[in-house]
Amino acid sequence: MTGGSSARRRRTGERGSAAGTEERGAPREAAGGMGAGPALAALLLAGSVLSATLLAPGRRAEPDLNEKRNVELKTDEALLLIHNELLGTSLTVYWKSAYCYQCTFRPLANVSHGGKPAKPSVAAVSVNTQHGSILQVNYTSEERAACRLEYKFGEFGNYSLLVQHASSGASEITCDLVVNEDPVDSNLPVSIAFLVGLSLIIAVSFLRLLLSLDDFSNWISKAITSRETDRLINSELGSPSRADPLSGDCQPETRRPSALPHRLRCVDTFRGIALILMVFVNYGGGKYWYFKHSSWNGLTVADLVFPWFVFIMGSSVFLSMTNILQRGCSKLKLLGKIAWRSFLLVCIGLIIVNPNYCLGPLSWDKVRIPGVLQRLGVTYFVVAVLELLFWNPVPDSCTLERSCFSLRDITSSWPQWLVILTLESIWLALTFFLPVPGCPTGYLGPGGIGDLGKYPHCTGGAAGYIDRLLLGDCHLYQHPSSAVLYHTEVAYDPEGLLGTINSIVMAFLGVQAGKILLYYKDQTKAILMRFAAWCCILGLVSIALTKMSTNEGFIPINKNLWSISYVSTLSCFAFFILLILYPVVDVKGLWTGTPFFYPGMNSILVYVGHEVFENYFPFQWKLADDQSHREHLIQNITATALWVLIAYILYKKKIFWKI
Repeated sequence: MTGGSSARRRRTGERGSAAGTEERGAPREAAGGMGAGPALAALLLAGSVLSATLLAPGRRAEPDLNEKRNVELKTDEALLLIHNELLGTSLTVYWKSAYCYQCTFRPLANVSHGGKPAKPSVAAVSVNTQHGSILQVNYTSEERAACRLEYKFGEFGNYSLLVQHASSGASEITCDLVVNEDPVDSNLPVSIAFLVGLSLIIAVSFLRLLLSLDDFSNWISKAITSRETDRLINSELGSPSRADPLSGDCQPETRRPSALPHRLRCVDTFRGIALILMVFVNYGGGKYWYFKHSSWNGLTVADLVFPWFVFIMGSSVFLSMTNILQRGCSKLKLLGKIAWRSFLLVCIGLIIVNPNYCLGPLSWDKVRIPGVLQRLGVTYFVVAVLELLFWNPVPDSCTLERSCFSLRDITSSWPQWLVILTLESIWLALTFFLPVPGCPTGYLGPGGIGDLGKYPHCTGGAAGYIDRLLLGDCHLYQHPSSAVLYHTEVAYDPEGLLGTINSIVMAFLGVQAGKILLYYKDQTKAILMRFAAWCCILGLVSIALTKMSTNEGFIPINKNLWSISYVSTLSCFAFFILLILYPVVDVKGLWTGTPFFYPGMNSILVYVGHEVFENYFPFQWKLADDQSHREHLIQNITATALWVLIAYILYKKKIFWKI
């Protein structure tokens, strides 16, 4: 699909200047379940894939260039033809991303001097389209800037940069950008898929709500035969585990895990949302930059999922521990289970992050030690042990203590808060006061070409230094997200040791959410007020730490560092999500959490499974065009929807992998 004639040239309005220019009470599945999971998963899969396939543009056919100018464009790239119309003057063009904070320019192309006025020298290069680009044209002989401009290129577009003398005077140089062929709308496939998926969720939820209404159900019953009614009811309930209203035979009801008194569907739904987003992101997210981790400071969709998983893990720790202890389990026995589960998480994590089926047997001196499950294991152990040591029974009565003005959920946890604040003080002290050889104390930057290239080997400051000192370069992640934009030169692990402190803090904030849900379980208003209060407090903390800036704050939001502003911001979002989910799912019952509820009930199995089988059919196959967002999106949506379907089948068969 092409977007214009190659002969047409349109002025963009961007004009470079001289060298001095500045840079710019849920309907539960009523004891048996409605059984809409597979239908919804199939609808989501079919609708999203078909809409992305039929309605969204694919990759543009590349321009017909001569062999000298031919450039193979990849995803998120455009073609730029640099025309040097200055006779006898060679030019060097430098480039940097506008998203790259305080970065040095990097060479893009050398353009020799023009031989004849009517035939300028031309160099063809590919330019990145994810963010805005800053181009600087220098005289090669003098390394002096002739002009500079900033522009946001479009994917698979065809552009020309005309470097020429201004018509007003022979000494003034101008850089004009011309659009030869319009780019494709690369965001259209994901926009259509999202809208179709959201529409289907709303439609199915509305249908389930209608089916729960007696008048509508009676109207449906009159429209079909008794036999058809019997078939529909059986298929909806999935098994004869409930009383069959037509046969008159009452059979004992099988209690599902979601129907247990202590189980809150909003918690499992939230966990499922985080997990499904994580699966989609890990599978590639359609190769969109906002479904990849931020290069350094800032947030993308990919940066949201892991901390939300940590947060809701903290909520689950308190809810499950309270249930177990109230059933009479001894603390010593529970401590053994906590230690064993943490050990298994770390071991499974070590296996997952060190695959050898592609590169052959892995050498022990290159085993990566940190990882997602490893951090979850350590975080779970610390938070669970902390709650176990200072556990107090949840108050059953005393309306006054559970009123909207009570702080029982906080005051009862003062020993845990003391430990958490101590840990956070350790993080702050090490981050800002630990001397790092060759780096400024308190450095939080990416190294590489960031900070004008002054500290190329200081990636992560104290966090990176501690990991390299204690674990060694070879045992860390070798391809950090900062390497793409900032060209970092050292290994850095986003799941390193120092950041684990703040993941513990985030999990403990999740514990507080769990305490609110139990301490005020009959007080919906009190629960919502506390969720809103935590949301506001953490939001204000984030504003104070970041000064509402991506890079200029005291402590920027940074997933690689797991900075305290990152934790406070994502915890603010998490409390807000619970503020929405709890009344919608558990109180009013407007949504059952489908389809996210099912993977949320089997999170470890889905996470490990999607990592292990990532490169196997039907989760991955050879694409006709490997540089097409549309084809990658179809593949990633299909793989993610399959895991939702697998989780639903396992839920129906009551198969849950617990460690």
